[in-house]
Amino acid sequence: MSSNPVTVGITTSITRHPLVWGVAWSLVFGAALVVAVMLDWHGLIDWLLIGLLVLPSTIATVLVLAATPRTHFEAMSSVFSHFFVRYLALVFGLTAWGLSVVVGAAISQSIQLAAEQREDEIIGIGFDLMLVVVPLVAALLWAAFVVRCAWFLVRVRGWAEVPTADRVPEHLFASRPALRRIVVGLAHPALFAATGLVVAIAGPSAVGTLEITF
Repeated sequence: MSSNPVTVGITTSITRHPLVWGVAWSLVFGAALVVAVMLDWHGLIDWLLIGLLVLPSTIATVLVLAATPRTHFEAMSSVFSHFFVRYLALVFGLTAWGLSVVVGAAISQSIQLAAEQREDEIIGIGFDLMLVVVPLVAALLWAAFVVRCAWFLVRVRGWAEVPTADRVPEHLFASRPALRRIVVGLAHPALFAATGLVVAIAGPSAVGTLEITF
């Protein structure tokens, strides 16, 4: 059974120019995201488009960094897991701190407003504020995470579209050189940084806006 010439041609093109295809993919879904925002489509569509926009470069980056060992630590693990755990810790820490502030403020204000029966209103305002503050700060932390990973990608595979010499471990898709070439090509620091920062900018906007009247 012969292969479809069109499929073979596309596969060959992706193998030779993975970064070009990655940029084209991001531009297509980036344009779709702009249309979705301008036409005020449902927020779930915005998140779906954001996910599709960053999908190729993110998966490639995860594969490359997850395969890269942290030799300067006693326990062998991946660079990606180290960075991601730090990011999650910061987000969870921020959320815990914010919740403590909300609860503390609610308790304080409820004492003053108990006679007016407005405890639920105060707590609701506090949680509404959290829905704005937490995504915003999480987006800033995500941006820092993206920049750090992109910086490490520069050290691991350089700036070339398809590097002739890199420090990516040889065991990554060793039996499938074409797939390895595509993954390393898509894990380009500029592509990952650009798409990742789009998430940091568009993420809080996709959550929605908030109007509070005191």
